[in-house]
Amino acid sequence: MRTATPPRPLAEHQAAALEAAQQQVNQLVLGKPLEVRLAFVALLADGHLLIEDLPGLGKTTLAHALAATLGLDFQRIQFTSDLLPADVVGVSIYDAPASRFEFHPGPVFTHVLLADEINRAPPRAQSALLEAMAERQVTLDGVTRPLVEGGTVLRDRHAESGRSGRHLPPA
Repeated sequence: MRTATPPRPLAEHQAAALEAAQQQVNQLVLGKPLEVRLAFVALLADGHLLIEDLPGLGKTTLAHALAATLGLDFQRIQFTSDLLPADVVGVSIYDAPASRFEFHPGPVFTHVLLADEINRAPPRAQSALLEAMAERQVTLDGVTRPLVEGGTVLRDRHAESGRSGRHLPPA
């Protein structure tokens, strides 16, 4: 288990750079200053963020703008009822000429991951993502692989809009 490090005040140039980055994202994601601020807080605190909103209101744009503004890698997973855990964490594929299995990392191996409509996924796929978020690593075929340091998951769960979905376990 990780231990929390005490917060350090930002230097003046760091605070200015952070403010400029937030302003840039706010220019791309209109009318969501609180959500933008929370996304930066989640990223800086080495945490995650659950965004609940109706479809088409800028959740994907927010995640992509955050990553692009900070020069970070971005991946998106569209959670559907047929999603498998391997679609989230990756898979080992047999390489016949080399006579060995080769790991192909899934989208969780990124700096900013948007888990889109996570409440539509089957429990096993949700569990794979939640485990990766909590442990910051993935174990597959007996090999533990650490995730990208400082990675953040922005989980998107559509607000009640008459659409079916599964209950999310707390994470």
